[in-house]
Amino acid sequence: MDAFAWANETLEQVYARLMAARRGDAVEETLARILSSWTLGMGAMPEWLGLGEAAFHDMMKHHFPGIDAGTMYGTKGHVDAERGAELQDLRKLLLDNRSAQTLPTFWMAEIVTAGCMGNDHLWQDLGLWNRADLSKLMMDNFAPLAKRNDKDMKWKKFLYKQLCDAEGIYVCRSPSCEVCADYQNCFGSEE
Repeated sequence: MDAFAWANETLEQVYARLMAARRGDAVEETLARILSSWTLGMGAMPEWLGLGEAAFHDMMKHHFPGIDAGTMYGTKGHVDAERGAELQDLRKLLLDNRSAQTLPTFWMAEIVTAGCMGNDHLWQDLGLWNRADLSKLMMDNFAPLAKRNDKDMKWKKFLYKQLCDAEGIYVCRSPSCEVCADYQNCFGSEE
């Protein structure tokens, strides 16, 4: 199958093809959703999901050995090189809070970091199908961090708040989220 053929399939067809070719790891369902959206130009993920070409091919070979990664290509977003320090901080936050010290969780940290560079809700920028997909991704791959989001704050806001808290930067206007006038911006529906 060539890249043109992927682009002529529906989201559900691409997803089904990926799911049929997976190894069986739990993260592959989430990855298949990200890849399906990315292949069809949805979401805001950059080239190679932000992994770089070699790591993307390694990830595909590991998780979806039945798919020729050379035929998959999608790009919509890009990673702004001027946000390098921000990328490093996000990557470190995720890597320091991995559920397991494995190569697949490293890849997922890179993918989530690249997704944070988009301008929409993180689940949408990643090309996930709903916010619950992102919550599952976070709990499966970054449980120590995900457990701290016990008030169900929007994920991108939560990640950046963690970075600010680590630096001792407190920009909130209220002493607690519950009394903040911007509560809906951080905790409201993302649908």
